[in-house]
Amino acid sequence: MDCAEPAGTVGFLLCRGGQLLRAAAIEGPRMEARLLLSHVLDCRAEDLLRDPRAAVPLDQAQRFAGLVQRRLRHEPVAFLLGWQEFWSLRFAVSPATLIPRADSETLVEAALEAFPDRQAPLRMLDLGTGTGCLLLAVLSEYPNATGLGLDLNPAAAALAAGNARALGLAGRAGFLAADWAAPLAGRFDLVLSNPPYIEAATIPGLMPEVAGHEPRAALDGGADGLVAYRAIMADLPRLLRPGGRAVLELGAGQGPAVAALACQAGLETVALRPDLGGIDRAMVLSALTGAAG
Repeated sequence: MDCAEPAGTVGFLLCRGGQLLRAAAIEGPRMEARLLLSHVLDCRAEDLLRDPRAAVPLDQAQRFAGLVQRRLRHEPVAFLLGWQEFWSLRFAVSPATLIPRADSETLVEAALEAFPDRQAPLRMLDLGTGTGCLLLAVLSEYPNATGLGLDLNPAAAALAAGNARALGLAGRAGFLAADWAAPLAGRFDLVLSNPPYIEAATIPGLMPEVAGHEPRAALDGGADGLVAYRAIMADLPRLLRPGGRAVLELGAGQGPAVAALACQAGLETVALRPDLGGIDRAMVLSALTGAAG
């Protein structure tokens, strides 16, 4: 199909970009073309539709073409834009971290339900913080809370700290590069975690945007997908304050196995919360009365 607008115009670039993306089986090709071109032109995607015959400067047209070529290699759109929205907040992303996903907002909802007093001076911990999206989203809802995010990758911890500054939360959030909770001795009201939970053998079969571009260390849960949960469960009894809660993200069908690990560690499953697809995505845990801590 020929593009109706003259070459070098907004309409032509959107048409041509959409054609290329469609041919590569990219879902929503026209929408993605609009996102990429609006990013290059520093405008809203809907603004592009107002004047499809507007000329695009050559350097910006070339930059758009470069982004389309990267997308044809299945590089995630969030990496091309440099950000992803989560909980109505904008988070910078990089190949050092997983891209925040809407499913993970289920954990934020579970945390809000567990602690209905939004003025509570909660102390929070986020294990495997990545972009910091979980911790910072929850902190945005509790103005008197403070939090600490840990990530094994120093680049991820640095990115999360930058996101805290950009969101005006740096005064209440700190980030460290650490192996789970090994260096910590304090106790917390709320522990959050979206750990690696994908079975190692299945990672190559994931969609190429994930398997080829997101960090394997943040995906790989070992042979059974449960390695990270075992490490986290070992620390939770000493990390949770009396009345505290841990909210963990689950992979599809992992609820029973993770609940069994929690029970072995002296933890009780308080609730399971499904995501919008009906999959149990958030597990809420508490320490059993009398558990070590």
